[in-house]
Amino acid sequence: MSKTKNKKSPAREWLDALVFAVVAASLIRWLLLEPFTIPTASMEKSLLVGDFLFVSKMHYGTRIPKTPLQVPLTHQKIWGTEIPSYSDAIQLPYFRLPGFSDVERNDVVVFNYPVEFQFPNDLKTNYIKRAVAVPGDVLELRQGNLFVNDSEAMLPEEMQYSYDLITNRPLTVDFFKDYGINPESFMAFSNGAGYLIWCTDQTVERLKSSPVVVSVSKRIMPVGEREEGIFPANTDFAWNRDNFGPLLVPGEGETFEMNPDNVAKYFMTIEKYEGHASVEVKNGELFIDGQKVDQYTFKQNYYFMMGDNRHDSLDSRYWGFVPEDHIVGKAWFLWLSLDKYESMFGKIRWSRFFKGIN
Repeated sequence: MSKTKNKKSPAREWLDALVFAVVAASLIRWLLLEPFTIPTASMEKSLLVGDFLFVSKMHYGTRIPKTPLQVPLTHQKIWGTEIPSYSDAIQLPYFRLPGFSDVERNDVVVFNYPVEFQFPNDLKTNYIKRAVAVPGDVLELRQGNLFVNDSEAMLPEEMQYSYDLITNRPLTVDFFKDYGINPESFMAFSNGAGYLIWCTDQTVERLKSSPVVVSVSKRIMPVGEREEGIFPANTDFAWNRDNFGPLLVPGEGETFEMNPDNVAKYFMTIEKYEGHASVEVKNGELFIDGQKVDQYTFKQNYYFMMGDNRHDSLDSRYWGFVPEDHIVGKAWFLWLSLDKYESMFGKIRWSRFFKGIN
């Protein structure tokens, strides 16, 4: 006689379904696509606060987790708590499955924030910026204009800068809304004479025709003035957000002479991301594991990332290169967009549904 198979209880069926869903979602998130939300205005107007998008792991190749001991579907903390969701007792070497392409110039890329050194590489906070320069490129900012390999770089269609807007009367939130400027993209001067605004060049041209506008001028920092917090730190380079470089982006296998200028430019990158036990600078000379280094060959590729909102973006101008092993994936397409300044159905930006990201 054959035995009758015991029927699963409803609770067991729910548990099995839940386990399957978690495993399937974890595999999809690791291998194929990961959801991401735009939290800040650093990419406006290309990407808006409240955009929900999918990041493709397939384009650049899925990265094998460096930190495998982690609660599924979490990042740094267990949901709603301050409890770490991972253990770094096991750390695997960097490895990436084959992808469709390398990171190309002007790709919009999600990556782990490089200078968040308290977390393992794959559990650092996710950032999103545009890869304006790739290995072997020489980049330079001149009066706010980006040049790559001595040619003017491609401009994102809706790139923003900051402007001084002088008006003949106070303006309302509705006035700015008519020009596509949200409440977080303008602030009044303390003397009441005008506003600091962040907007596109196209918006500036529209503003100039308004009878309440006296003048609009772009805020560009002067040549030769070093900006606090600019990369590389603790150097004499008189660089700022608008006048920066020239700077060569290092790539795997490329050898650099370690003269004083290059030591100043690349010391932090070599120290933090190249896997050496000891990296020091003494009298402008580089020492690795106690040995003086006259030439250095980089072990991996690096990228220079910038936000499309050029004057409201914490990016590579401030914290340096993004290593290849920090790359998460390519920003692929939007699946939802919500405007926090609207209510009910007005919150949904219908025109952005399933919009590709360029």
